Amino acid sequence: MSEGSERQARFGEVFAVREFRVLFGSFTLLVAGDTVKMLAFSVLVYGRTGSAGLSALAYMSGFLPYVIGGTFLLSLADRLRPRRLMIAGELVRAAVCLALGFAGLPVWAMLLLVVATGALSPVFGAARTATLPELLPGDAFVLGRSVLTVTSAGAQIGGLAVGGAVLTVAGPGGALLITAALSAAGALVLRLGLPDRPARASLVRDAGPSGAQAPRDRVSAREAVRARNPVRATLRVNRLLLADGRVRGLLLATWVPMMFVAGAEAVVVPYLSERGAPSQAGLVLAAFAAGMAVGDFVVGRFAAPALRERLSFPLALAAGAPMIGFAVRPGLAWCLALAVLTGLCLAYNLGLQRRFVDSVPEDVRGQAFGLLTSGQMTSQGTGAALAGLLAEMVPAHLAIALTGVGGVLGALALVRHLRPERHPTHPEPPHARPDSFQAGAASAP
Repeated sequence: MSEGSERQARFGEVFAVREFRVLFGSFTLLVAGDTVKMLAFSVLVYGRTGSAGLSALAYMSGFLPYVIGGTFLLSLADRLRPRRLMIAGELVRAAVCLALGFAGLPVWAMLLLVVATGALSPVFGAARTATLPELLPGDAFVLGRSVLTVTSAGAQIGGLAVGGAVLTVAGPGGALLITAALSAAGALVLRLGLPDRPARASLVRDAGPSGAQAPRDRVSAREAVRARNPVRATLRVNRLLLADGRVRGLLLATWVPMMFVAGAEAVVVPYLSERGAPSQAGLVLAAFAAGMAVGDFVVGRFAAPALRERLSFPLALAAGAPMIGFAVRPGLAWCLALAVLTGLCLAYNLGLQRRFVDSVPEDVRGQAFGLLTSGQMTSQGTGAALAGLLAEMVPAHLAIALTGVGGVLGALALVRHLRPERHPTHPEPPHARPDSFQAGAASAP
C-alpha cells in the first residue's frame, strides 16, 4: 500500500474537489443516457423486425465493441488531451442517438453504426478514469471509484425505470432524442467544468532533460507511447502490461469473479421463465445492482484502506456462494436475497484499485485503465455466453449454481493476487516490475 493511501478518505473530501464533481455529474448523465439508449434501440429493432434474437443483439451491441477498442485503440487515451476525448465521446453518443432515431437506417446499418462507434467507448472511458488519480490522491481515489460504481448502479436502475416510462410516452425515437440531449448536456458540463490538461504521452516526451536518468519503467513506457501508429502502440503497451506478473494478476483478480456473476445474471431470465414468472427477472437483476451499490458504499466509506485490501479475497470467494443456492430452485424472495448478497460481495474490487494504480507506469495509466475496463466488459460477455451455453445442457437453476462453483474456484486460484502484498511498504526489488516492462519494450516490434 502506498504511503498516501494509509489515511482513510471521506466523501466530503472527494466531493470538495470541483473537477471530481464535474466528472461525477457527467458520468451520471452518461450511464443513465446509455441505459436508455440501448433499451430504446432494442425496442426499435424489435418493432421493425419482430425478432427477439435481433432485439437482444441490439441491446448487447453497445458492449461487444469493447474488445475491439481495448485491443487496438487504447493508446489514444494517453496521446490525446483527456477533456477533448471525453467531450468527443459525448458528442459521438449524441450523433449516434440522432442517427438511430431519425436517419431511417436499415437494421444492419444501425447495428454496424453502434458497433463501430462503440469501439471508441473504451478510449473515452479510459480518459475519464485515468484522470481520477490526478484529482484524488491516495485513498481518495479509491473512494472516488466507489462513488462512481454506486452511481453507475443507481443510474442503470433509474435509467431502466425512466427509460421504460419514456418509451411508453414518447416511443423509441423520443427516448433516443432525450438521450442525445443528455449527451450534449454532458459535453457542455465537461467543457465548462474541466481544465484542458495535456495528454500524458506529451508529458512523457517533455519530462526532464535529455541526459537525465529516468526510471526504467518510464523509459519503457516512453518507447511504447512514441510509436506513431496508435494501433501498434496499443498492442505494444497491452503486451507490456500483460507480461508483468503483478499487473496481470490484478487484472485477472478483477475480471474473473465478475465474469461468473455476469454468467449467473445472464441465466436469470431463463430460470424465472422455467418457473413461469419471466416478468420477475427485472426485479432480480435490479437486486444484483442494488447489492453492488450498497456493498461499494459500505466498504468504501467504513472500511479503512488496509482492511479493504484484506477483504478482497474473502469477498471475492463469498461472491460465488449465494449463486450456489440456486441449486434448490428458490422462489422470488430468496432469489432477491441471493442476488443482493452476490452484489454486496462485488466490493472485493475496491481493495484492488490502489494496488493497480501503483503497479502501472503513470505514462500509460490511461491505457492501463482502459485495458482493465475492456477486460471487464469482455469477461462479462464471455461469462454470459458460457452460462447461456451451459443452460442449454442443464436446467437453468443448475447452470446458475455451477457459475457459483466456478466463482469460488476462480477466487481460490487467484488468492495470491486477491490478498495484499505481505510487505506493501517495502520497495520492489530491482528485478521486479520495471525490468519486465523494460524487457518487453526492448523486444516489442
